[in-house]
Amino acid sequence: MTTSGRWQDDVLRELRPTRAPENTHASESSDAVASGGDRPALPVRHPDEERPHPGRPAGTSTTGHGTASTAEQVAVPTAYPPSPSPDQDQDQHPHPHPHPHPHTPAPPAQTAPPQEPPLPASPAVDTLRAADAPLPPPPTDTSPAVRAPRQPRLPIPTPESVPALDPRLAIALGSPRHGDSLARRSGRSLRRLTSSAAQEVAEESRLGSMLQQPVTTGRVIAVTSIRGGVGKTTTTALLSRTFSHYRHDPVLALEADAALGTLPVRMGAQSVRWSCVELARILTPSMQLTDVTGYLVPVADGGWLLPASQGRVGAPLDIPTYRAVTLALRRYFAVTVVDCETLPGEVARTAMDTAHARVVVAPLTAEGVGGTRIVLDWLGGLPHAALSSTVVALTSTTPDTALDLKAAAAHLRETGVTLVHLPYDRHLAGGGPIRTDRLGEATRRAAAQLAAEALQRAVRVR
Repeated sequence: MTTSGRWQDDVLRELRPTRAPENTHASESSDAVASGGDRPALPVRHPDEERPHPGRPAGTSTTGHGTASTAEQVAVPTAYPPSPSPDQDQDQHPHPHPHPHPHTPAPPAQTAPPQEPPLPASPAVDTLRAADAPLPPPPTDTSPAVRAPRQPRLPIPTPESVPALDPRLAIALGSPRHGDSLARRSGRSLRRLTSSAAQEVAEESRLGSMLQQPVTTGRVIAVTSIRGGVGKTTTTALLSRTFSHYRHDPVLALEADAALGTLPVRMGAQSVRWSCVELARILTPSMQLTDVTGYLVPVADGGWLLPASQGRVGAPLDIPTYRAVTLALRRYFAVTVVDCETLPGEVARTAMDTAHARVVVAPLTAEGVGGTRIVLDWLGGLPHAALSSTVVALTSTTPDTALDLKAAAAHLRETGVTLVHLPYDRHLAGGGPIRTDRLGEATRRAAAQLAAEALQRAVRVR
């Protein structure tokens, strides 16, 4: 019996359709060896040795042909044509034999390395090949970019810095005078040497404890008067400086009088930039204290200042702007002293109605005391008993006053309010920046008492 090696091919050809798809490479390698080395044997790699290619999707194998995938063993997605019927499956399924099935047309020729046989066409293989192809470059848009419209809460352009006082007027002010004359200061020094200072120290300690009492939320103290030129802005500056001197938490002086108010001048500000109108447009609840103080004017002796305008004639401050600014800033400052416009202005009435405490400045004149009494009667008619949290500051604008101080004070106290007298001070009468070291002794003590009385009533309000 003649032994020939061709019978091995026939046996392998009959056994090849019954093998699993993953053993196709091994059978082809055996066929190549059995047929006398017509084709070189393909290397067989262990699945653990295969590593994913960074440019291929998950599940793609790089062994052998470089495009074989496990996706050939799963169902075809719904985007492909429906699966053939069972009787057509044998004709359309790719045959593992390198030669085409006798009932199916030969697959198109494919470019492959010389050592690898061509693979039959498969929709899954075509899909993976399309995924491996580089993406086309994105279309270039040469049209100009369209800028989004400005939102109402976005930051507005930074206003121009304006001097608080004309430099020529600053030169004309000259050196600030002391509030007390030289003779009065000399007499007070002699009295301190001959008398005991225990009573004075006790009074100073009492006022200091009242001014340093803690507050749970920001307190707003509104200052107003029945007419201008009676010391309303001066009183506001004195209160703000007194609170900044005694307290360690931030204090704000807010100007709500847009009719060319002089609070920046009295507070010693060199220049102003942001006002209530601009700041109301950019305030947000997420802002921190350091963010807010960047828009305010720092005061030399402590505290902060927010002017109502830049010293120009413009639109007056309206009620929505005032309410927005005060409600937002009271979260950052323990005490806010508001320099309101004169009564019966709308902003002044709103400030007096919404503040925790009120200070009504009354000049020591017959018309000033009479008009202030009318205002106190109006406050007594408010539904939330605003009169109990009101303090009257009776000011002397001249050294010689014809009206009796005791009679005027008694007329105003009939309404039940507390009254503090601010005496005439030469330093305050100059109209320039207020310096606490230049204030008279009686003026400094009266300012501390007025601030303590106002804060005491502000803290009582819940």
